[in-house]
Amino acid sequence: MTMPPGMTPPVAPEETDRTLRFAGLATFGRLPRLEDVKEANVAVVGVPFDSGVSYRPGARFGGNAIREASRMLRPYNPAQDVYPFHYSQVADAGDITANPHNINEAIENIEAAADKLLDTGARLMTLGGDHTIALPLLRSVAKKHGPVALLHFDAHLDTWDTYFGAEYTHGTPFRRAVEEGILDTSALSHVGTRGPIYGKSDLDDSEKMGFGIVTSADVMRRGVDEVADQLRQRIGDRPLYISIDIDCLDPAHAPGTGTPEAGGMTSRELLEILRGLADCQLVSADVVEVAPAYDHADITSVAASHAAYEMISIMSKQMAPTYWSKA
Repeated sequence: MTMPPGMTPPVAPEETDRTLRFAGLATFGRLPRLEDVKEANVAVVGVPFDSGVSYRPGARFGGNAIREASRMLRPYNPAQDVYPFHYSQVADAGDITANPHNINEAIENIEAAADKLLDTGARLMTLGGDHTIALPLLRSVAKKHGPVALLHFDAHLDTWDTYFGAEYTHGTPFRRAVEEGILDTSALSHVGTRGPIYGKSDLDDSEKMGFGIVTSADVMRRGVDEVADQLRQRIGDRPLYISIDIDCLDPAHAPGTGTPEAGGMTSRELLEILRGLADCQLVSADVVEVAPAYDHADITSVAASHAAYEMISIMSKQMAPTYWSKA
């Protein structure tokens, strides 16, 4: 991306900051904290909540694991030709406190906190937490943008009606979102789905809600360029929310998650699809279901941090004119 007159590429942090990458405060990408800047165009915020899981818990620790893994992220993204932390102000907003003992109250907590951050003009890059948190985040984003297009990377559909009678779990957020009218049902897509399900009716229900489905096998057979092109056409110029359950990746690339399924995408495929969406109007995003207790060598957290970095890069480029006009 060409910089405007008078601006130069930033100096690498190592040339001005003598803090070692493995030392110091573990903010995302070693970014400043939100309270240390006047305003942020993109706010990275954690939601340490996993009371909605149906199998292995532990995603409440995902946000901080992603932050730790993000220490190796650097200021220039060659794949998108952007300095994401220089073109706009990106800051770490800390964590949203959500009641771990009352899921309905937790959803209210998350929505209220997201409202406050969005009201500042920032876009959100949220680090979960389990997938339950996508519902209150979508509610908040829809207040600002109206019904949004949704791109949902996941091994699972997450469009169940209930689970053990509960309406709010990590397997139900997108059915609730459709019912509430906060999604643009002409532009909904699941990507990376696979594995056994309870019945064909699960697929039928998602189709009735308006979801297109790109399985992990589709990605393998058709390739990332064709898949990204199809998704771009479906999204068009609508405001877009991307929600990434890290279990969209194969357990070889993301073992640290609560509901792993064999046969998933590679981290390279996920990153390349995201890069192919660089022209879409990404208004906010999340990466969820990183459960570091099941991880090893930080494989899952590293993959999640790079996915977040690519989405921040997209948002940063889109918000750059706003930032430059205030400079």
